[in-house]
Amino acid sequence: MTYRERLYCWAIARLLPNQQWIIIARFRSRSDAEGHFQFLRRNTPNVQLKVVFDMESRLTQSPS
Repeated sequence: MTYRERLYCWAIARLLPNQQWIIIARFRSRSDAEGHFQFLRRNTPNVQLKVVFDMESRLTQSPS
């Protein structure tokens, strides 16, 4: 994982019909993520979304 990728640790996750979460967007700051989350929630009210701090991608990557 590059240094630039490490900067984008906040993400918006969407719940899929098979009860799995998928990351749909990544952000550098929590406020950016929450702002985009509010926009998505207004425009897609029937989709379940969450703002998350994504550490899983860092843990599953091998150290570089």
